[in-house]
Amino acid sequence: MTSVSLSPKFQIVIPHDFRRALSLSPGQRLENWLMGDRIELIPVQPMAAMRGLFQGIDTRVEDDDAEPTAPQR
Repeated sequence: MTSVSLSPKFQIVIPHDFRRALSLSPGQRLENWLMGDRIELIPVQPMAAMRGLFQGIDTRVEDDDAEPTAPQR
């Protein structure tokens, strides 16, 4: 387990091993969650990182304004 200290300005330094494992960079945003008696920091991924996440998904959308058609027999 790794521990960090809280500075007088209430800042912490994320250890190098953690930054490298998560590919964190200076200025990157982290979401903060208070979970009971602990704090979770979750890196915010840029939208470009989501490219291809849902590859192959059907993106067709029915037109709700279209006139209904009779079923084919």
